[in-house]
Amino acid sequence: MADDETGKVPDLPPDARLQSLDRRLDELHRAEAEQAKQEQSNRVRQFGQKVAAQMIGAPAGGLLFGWGLDTLFNTKPLLMIILMFVGFGLGIRNVYYWTKSTPSNDRRPE
Repeated sequence: MADDETGKVPDLPPDARLQSLDRRLDELHRAEAEQAKQEQSNRVRQFGQKVAAQMIGAPAGGLLFGWGLDTLFNTKPLLMIILMFVGFGLGIRNVYYWTKSTPSNDRRPE
């Protein structure tokens, strides 16, 4: 702003365009904060789905693979039961390693 003869900045009336801009910026900041919160909850939900899929899929895969080997080698329930427990153990191991880097620890700078 230009100074007048006294060296002071003249006192101008508030500009409606600036007030409108301030209002729109405030609305955008609120919307952005809400979106960031939504993204965080989506990441947590995705992590939970990944854990659930692993805890169901690993034992089921071991069960099916064991059933196939039991059919091939004619050792009916033995390999199916063993590989189901191996699959369950691998599922727990995978979930353990994933929880070391949970979505809540991956915070973005604000």
